[in-house]
Amino acid sequence: MPWVPAGAGVQRQVLAHSPELMLVKVAFETGAVGAEHQHPHTQISYVESGEFAYTIGGETRVLRAGDSCVVPGNTLHGTACRQAGVLLDAFTPMRADFV
Repeated sequence: MPWVPAGAGVQRQVLAHSPELMLVKVAFETGAVGAEHQHPHTQISYVESGEFAYTIGGETRVLRAGDSCVVPGNTLHGTACRQAGVLLDAFTPMRADFV
């Protein structure tokens, strides 16, 4: 699938999906923000490159290339990109709103 805008300084590309699972690549420019939000899907984020201040359920930690985190369904979360980079996000079940 093609890259699509996902906010100021953010682009998203769905890499693969089935009804049970989805893999998405998300590219951030330095300073871009993934606004806090929540959804029913369980999410795993892997930092392919860059540096992110990732907030999950009110707790913030810095994630760098090679780090990952789990976001339980219905948990408020968001990220601020401190150094341009790419996240790989897996969702279960798939995010129908992304296709």
